Amino acid sequence: MSKIQLGVMFGSRSCEHEVSIISAVQLMRAADRQTYDVIPIYISKKGEWFTGDPLLDVSAYTPFDENRKGIRRVQLDLTASSRALITREQGKGLFAKEQQIVVARLDCVIPVFHGLHGEDGTVQGLLELCNIPYASSGVGASAIGMDKVYMKLFFQGCGFPVLPGRWFLRADWEKDPEGVMDDIEKNLPYPVFVKPASLGSSIGVTRANDRTSLKEALELAFEFDRKTLVEKGLCEPLELNCSVLGYDGEAKASEIEMPISGGDLLTFMDKYGSGGNSTKGMASLKRVLPAPIEPELKERIQKLSVDIFKAMDCKGVVRIDYMFDSASQELYITEINTIPGSLAFYLWEACGLPYARLIDRMVECAMKAEQDKEENNYAYTSDILKNISLGGKTGMKNGLKNA
Repeated sequence: MSKIQLGVMFGSRSCEHEVSIISAVQLMRAADRQTYDVIPIYISKKGEWFTGDPLLDVSAYTPFDENRKGIRRVQLDLTASSRALITREQGKGLFAKEQQIVVARLDCVIPVFHGLHGEDGTVQGLLELCNIPYASSGVGASAIGMDKVYMKLFFQGCGFPVLPGRWFLRADWEKDPEGVMDDIEKNLPYPVFVKPASLGSSIGVTRANDRTSLKEALELAFEFDRKTLVEKGLCEPLELNCSVLGYDGEAKASEIEMPISGGDLLTFMDKYGSGGNSTKGMASLKRVLPAPIEPELKERIQKLSVDIFKAMDCKGVVRIDYMFDSASQELYITEINTIPGSLAFYLWEACGLPYARLIDRMVECAMKAEQDKEENNYAYTSDILKNISLGGKTGMKNGLKNA
């Protein structure tokens, strides 16, 4: 039986570029080589695509050298169902022409992007166009999950619990910064958390306790994004995370973790630099696993996580982050990560599912989704083109005859 040609896409033009590399290398190391031919597909910070065995090791990126032996520039053949990863090489001989060479034909792709230009539905749309099965949520869920404002509005529409918040555009801030701060202070008590709408890994996120720190937080957030979300802060929140794995009607929640931060919020270094070993990605985060919570709260979080997964029509593995207010006993959704750091493998290992088997399950989800697509009818036959004329002065307005 031939191996599955498994493409692993990562990197891209994102503030979380390096985090994506760590997550991807972890996955490529964990994949069962008896089952898969693992094909790294690295997108540089300039948006250039590369593949090659050296990219299987994190040392290839410190620094990245596109001229290193074994690394070559590639691109996807956009022809639907070709699934070819191609490169171009100059033929031998004085008058030889450039040749197009197929490097691999991808059976499945696992996107391991974090942040914009990869986790936000853009690459998912490309893979849909190319008709390549992929093991992450689709275009819609990915786009909603990337934008914290859209996400909050979606959750509110579904009746899911979210913290009170306000959102603003950079144009609003540049036009009337005092008015923006007045609006926040009128609607939200301090402390508040200010977040760029489309970033992850806590980049650009700041707690503000007064108007002075609020101004500084908004200025920082608008450096990273044209849209910013401001949310009510909880005085002593309990942070809890849960992963969900599955597709369609089949979805299962993981064990729940309680991350441990060194301050008011989980910083970038809390998540990826703990213990001085950033090569472990999110797996390096200090945490209590399983979280020391009551069984009723655990069941509540797991059920809500599955409900969110199904409402957004997610696929593969996601992680949903929560805030629990011990005083009021209220639970709030912070965000959903449609491609979580380290693919949340550590949450599934705590359930007895090794990382290699998690990858198998993700690929199975991708293949099942592809089978569902094949059952759809994408053609509708009509005679509309026979009855239309675009000539003369009538154009489209009067050119449709007896339609």
